[in-house]
Amino acid sequence: MAPTPVAPPEAAPLDETLIASLVEDATLAPSLHNAQPWFFHYDPGDRRFRIRADRARELPLADPDRRALHISCAAAVLNLRVAAVHAGWDPVVGLLPDPADPDLLAEITLLPRRPESYEELAELYPALHRRHTSRAPFGAERIEESLLDVLSRAALLEGAHLAFPDTFHRRTVLDLSSEALVREQEDAGHRAEIARWAGDPPEAAGRDDGIPRYAFGPRSRGGGAPVRDFGPEPGAGESATAPGAPLLPDPDFVRESAVFEESPQLALLGTVRDHPADWLRAGQAMERVLLEATLDGLATSVASQALEWSDLRWAIRDPASAMGHVHMVIRLGYGPAGPATRRRPVGDVLSIGGEG
Repeated sequence: MAPTPVAPPEAAPLDETLIASLVEDATLAPSLHNAQPWFFHYDPGDRRFRIRADRARELPLADPDRRALHISCAAAVLNLRVAAVHAGWDPVVGLLPDPADPDLLAEITLLPRRPESYEELAELYPALHRRHTSRAPFGAERIEESLLDVLSRAALLEGAHLAFPDTFHRRTVLDLSSEALVREQEDAGHRAEIARWAGDPPEAAGRDDGIPRYAFGPRSRGGGAPVRDFGPEPGAGESATAPGAPLLPDPDFVRESAVFEESPQLALLGTVRDHPADWLRAGQAMERVLLEATLDGLATSVASQALEWSDLRWAIRDPASAMGHVHMVIRLGYGPAGPATRRRPVGDVLSIGGEG
């Protein structure tokens, strides 16, 4: 029989209220199309969370290898770690703990916190509720090298690398992203998959996932920022009913257009190898970078479109870099923060006790 958990000094008691709060913070993580492909189970006997993939929320066309699913769930793992430290507990993480159960992505055991541990993680907590994807144009002000070094260190602490492409390679990344978006628009299957998660169709009133129309951001009328447009194609109308186009219930809803930055500031996040455990490290590193950037006053968005096509993904990597595999393109800059987007209720993604 497992010993009764004893709270460390000044730690919040591990009751159901705190467990629900920790999971609520975890689910603030970004995910591809805001699909939120995660489940959490908490075993009070050993103070252990188990984080599982939700197969019903896979994206077979955009994410056939489930790389993005692993990255999304790992971002939630990082958030849970930050929230746990903030509550006075030390989270000990094990990745892919059961080779026979590939949907069990991670376990997090909460241990009594030592005063000197995880202080840097605790400092990230205010950014959990402030970090939102911004699909708006960023300003021209360049980010100082000292801040880029801070972001690089954040990635390294989670076992990943962050590289900042030079002018030549940035052009390559932008061209590949544009090519991916053209392919996406020309492929009915991809358009339909996106439409499942984008907009506010009447039958989805009150939905708690996906990209709501208020988070689409302005339509681009120039610039080179790799921002995916979740709205209908130009000319189709905001209430378009063309195959694959999101249905919007308000015909009076009109999006503004804007010129995006010509020379976006990008970072490539990657690892040496390309296995599920590497994807989980990359997801935690991505979220740590995004939270650190948020604390430092930066707006952020992620761009995975070129990484979703196997023949484009290999070319994203800078051949002059030691980075073996790129898992995410991150856009950084000074600009408006994005709006908060909907999240699944904690009761839908958390179970406590029993079999996990």
